[in-house]
Amino acid sequence: MLGLGDTAAPAANLISDATEATFMADVIEASRETPIIVDFWATWCGPCKQLTPALEAAVTAAKGKVRLVKVDVDKNQRIAAQLRIQSIPTVYAFWQGQPVDGFQGAQPASEVKAFIDRAAALAGDGGLAEAIAAAEEMLAEGAAVDAAETFAAILGEEPENPAAYGGLARTYLALGDLDQAHAFLDAAPAKIAKAMEVEAARAQLELARQAASAGPEDDLRRAVEAAPDNHQARFDLALALHAAGKVDEAVDVLLDLFRRDRDWNDGAAKAQLMIIFDALKPQDPIVLKGRRRLSSMIFA
Repeated sequence: MLGLGDTAAPAANLISDATEATFMADVIEASRETPIIVDFWATWCGPCKQLTPALEAAVTAAKGKVRLVKVDVDKNQRIAAQLRIQSIPTVYAFWQGQPVDGFQGAQPASEVKAFIDRAAALAGDGGLAEAIAAAEEMLAEGAAVDAAETFAAILGEEPENPAAYGGLARTYLALGDLDQAHAFLDAAPAKIAKAMEVEAARAQLELARQAASAGPEDDLRRAVEAAPDNHQARFDLALALHAAGKVDEAVDVLLDLFRRDRDWNDGAAKAQLMIIFDALKPQDPIVLKGRRRLSSMIFA
């Protein structure tokens, strides 16, 4: 980078541009060893011109703990479409092949630094990243108590670790303790309160509460068949389907409701879709497909 003097060579190793041909190697594969910050920008974007130098400075200051990869959305439209980039600048942090944190729009330098620090901590000392992965595996296998103990131990070392905080909240949900999950999420430290992992846990909590009051699926199907314009019945059917684990079908029902009347009940269909999407991983096929279909309706 020009103007960095003696730091030009190290910065060149930390900051690069990716194309559709190199994105897999530069971002997905590289993030298995080092957190990768991806800056989606365009030459015509004014806020990008403010944000990118701040990102470059923060990444350089991190001294190799993270790397920055810049993607020009005009030249790499396929990547932008696959990741559902709807406005720029958009910044994602990738770790272990997945986007784990992100934000949109220009941010003050202090917020950019905090974001970079969170990303750097993903591969921090003490094997915390490996411990988080192990806890997630425990939770996926149904060993929620063991997962809770592991997440709690991680938070003992790093109280503001968003992955561990969101993970512990999800163990409370897995154990059926919705009130504990609610209280724990309400007490999230301000620094990570809006982190992707914490927001995902909040969305899962909302869906769990909805599931507790979901109506009988068969009755709601018959109600919709009898009165296709009964939007409340269609919405309630989506809740029942999600409660039954039929997430893909629930999304289809909500998209159909949005198509029929996007403004019904103050946009309830879109709001519910956002809750479902937030509760899943950004690269989940249900999220990618659902966001694509929703966008096509919005911009049709």
